[in-house]
Amino acid sequence: MASISRDANGTTRIQVIVAGKRRTIRLGTVPKKTAETVKLRVEMLAAAVATRTPIDAETAQWVGSVDDALASKLAAADLVPKRDGVRAVGVKEFCTNYVAGRPDVASNTRRNLLQATRYLAEFFGAGRMVTAITAGDASRFAAHMRANYAPATANRTIVHAKQFFKAAERDELIERSPFRDEKGGSMTNPDRMHFVTPEQTAALLDACPAGEWRLIVALARYGGLRTPSEHLALTWGDVDWERERFLVRSPKTGLRWVPLFPELRPHFDEAFARAEEGATHVVARTRDAGANWRTTFNKIVVRAGLLPWAKPFQNLRASRETELARTYPLHVVVSWIGNSVPVAAKHYLQVTDEDFERAVKGGARDGADCGADRSGREWTGRDESHASTTKPSVLSAPVPSGLVVSSCPVPREGVEPSGRVS
Repeated sequence: MASISRDANGTTRIQVIVAGKRRTIRLGTVPKKTAETVKLRVEMLAAAVATRTPIDAETAQWVGSVDDALASKLAAADLVPKRDGVRAVGVKEFCTNYVAGRPDVASNTRRNLLQATRYLAEFFGAGRMVTAITAGDASRFAAHMRANYAPATANRTIVHAKQFFKAAERDELIERSPFRDEKGGSMTNPDRMHFVTPEQTAALLDACPAGEWRLIVALARYGGLRTPSEHLALTWGDVDWERERFLVRSPKTGLRWVPLFPELRPHFDEAFARAEEGATHVVARTRDAGANWRTTFNKIVVRAGLLPWAKPFQNLRASRETELARTYPLHVVVSWIGNSVPVAAKHYLQVTDEDFERAVKGGARDGADCGADRSGREWTGRDESHASTTKPSVLSAPVPSGLVVSSCPVPREGVEPSGRVS
């Protein structure tokens, strides 16, 4: 407990026991109500020191709002860290400003950073000073996240907390990040992975309320596009009808070319026939990036007689990458999908029932139809155990600079140029 005393000259002082020592905080001439407010906060700070626990959010906010003079007196009493001439900043303010200063990050990353900011502010208190957080506090926060949230969410938040406090260290707000020794762990959650079969995809397309939604689903499932950012950026000028490919402008990874796969081409044709004269964007009507596309899509899923699954659009994209990886070298697949080999292996590629069926029926050879191993070596065009006098067809259209195209055989029908001009 703290006590308030008044000297003969009218000044006020607060006395409190901190770590077994009596400390005095001189407030000067202040109203009684102000002295009582400070006394209450001092008691809360002393209790936090005694129990080695974080201070509550309201007290943390109060500490962050006091002037440097009172902050210095609190620091001298070993109740809070010394400000060292640097303006104190609360956890929420610092993290929010950090995110605002990173226009280079993708929208999903920004959302995850802001989510981590909210978790940190809820645990430590929005006004808890960055300088007041210790390595022990960081460990307790990490334990709290792992005890109360899914592993992927907890690990991602810890990684972002490390990012925030590393930035505070670079800004010389703190000497050493309290999260330096914390391990983020894996951000993959296998339970949230779901393979959407071709039969299920057909049911989804039949259940779509309009042609534009059929195109949206087809672009995600058969084109591997990120939803909605890459859909919204796609224009008719990006479609190369003659070479049967289209240019994806990803805000996350830049430009990439994607084939007009046979499963995808009819949906482009339908959208082009439906487009108004002079239309620019392929997805013309559903253009609100802030709209919740997931709500509409989940209604389509139910209408198709299926049950909604986690990460609906990413799993459409992951299903396509899994299919393509069965046929083409992985370095080709990731160039079409727009990620990397490590990311694909960790977050996208799935083992399906079809893989087991093929293994049972054909063994190891049936699982390597393309003849290319995953190191990226190209198919040689010859399999001695299935020798044939017929030369397989290959993609032979001119290739834009920087695009790698597999020499794996493709069907003779379904990928020929249609003579369509934009």
